[in-house]
Amino acid sequence: MTSVIISYIQANWIEIVGSVLSLVYLYLSVHQKISLWLFGLLSAVFYVVIFYDSKFYADMSLQFYYVFVSIYGWVNWKKGKDKVSKLPVVETPRKQYAYLIIASALIFIAYYFLLVNYTDSPLPKADSLTTALSIVATWMLAKKYIEYWLVFIFVDAFSAGLYFYKDLYPTAVLFIIYTVMAIVGYVEWKKDLVK
Repeated sequence: MTSVIISYIQANWIEIVGSVLSLVYLYLSVHQKISLWLFGLLSAVFYVVIFYDSKFYADMSLQFYYVFVSIYGWVNWKKGKDKVSKLPVVETPRKQYAYLIIASALIFIAYYFLLVNYTDSPLPKADSLTTALSIVATWMLAKKYIEYWLVFIFVDAFSAGLYFYKDLYPTAVLFIIYTVMAIVGYVEWKKDLVK
């Protein structure tokens, strides 16, 4: 039994390390710690490899986006009137909803077109949907819009099923944890919501 576990760890170490880094990212995100962006960047690097190997090409490209949005998020969260203040948790402005929906739809269409016509992706609709929503939601996180968590409750639960389907078990378990923690994150951020 021990040799089976060791063999599994050796064969899947990249996914295991990526999952652990992602859990740290999630914990720091719930607690609004700026270092979340560093762990998000590091986990993204590991997940480029994981999703490429699994043919989740949209999710793979999402990891490149996470690298850049991690830098943007770090800079945006550092903003403040002084070194003590931090970016407040706020509701998404009503006027932003239309833009976010349109952006999600356009990103979905672009990814779906690319995946269907230029890759061997086994699940182009699902991969495009989770990627489009993740791109928009992560931008919302950088702005500290509380509804970020609501989008990720859906994305994480849906993604867990996709990863089980593709035999990415550590990642599927990670996304089940993400789903639960997204609910916790929403509740925690609501306590700090500036109205």
